[in-house]
This record gives sequence, C-alpha cells and structure tokens, in this order.
Amino acid sequence: MSQAFVRESDEQWLNEVPPSLNALILYLTRENNGIRVYEIRNYVNKEGLEIHQMSNGLLYAKDASDKWYVF
Repeated sequence: MSQAFVRESDEQWLNEVPPSLNALILYLTRENNGIRVYEIRNYVNKEGLEIHQMSNGLLYAKDASDKWYVF
C-alpha cells in the first residue's frame, strides 16, 4: 500500500503535543498546511496562566497537567 495516504492513527491532537513552545509551533505549522505559525506575544493573565497569542489568531495555554489547549 502506498505511504502517500495518511493513516488516521498518525493524527496528533493538540493535547498530545509536548509542553514546549517549539513543539506547539511545529504542530500548528503542520496543521496550517506548512504555513509557518509564530508567537505574536505572550503574557500572564490574572489567574497566573501564561497565554501565547499565535499568528493563526488563537490563544494557547497549558493546563495543570502541562497539556496545551485553546484559551
């Protein structure tokens, strides 16, 4: 069988991405059809969460178990 087809089991979810910013950028770039996604700014909100504003227009943060999610 050709490897040109992506298997469903190869799909990665946001919460499976390692907790580093570089890993998040690589994941988001891959999800954006190879168009580079980069961090516009980061800040800490009132609750003490570090928020990352990305060039794809979304905000990302890590939960208590170090898993990425859309804020």
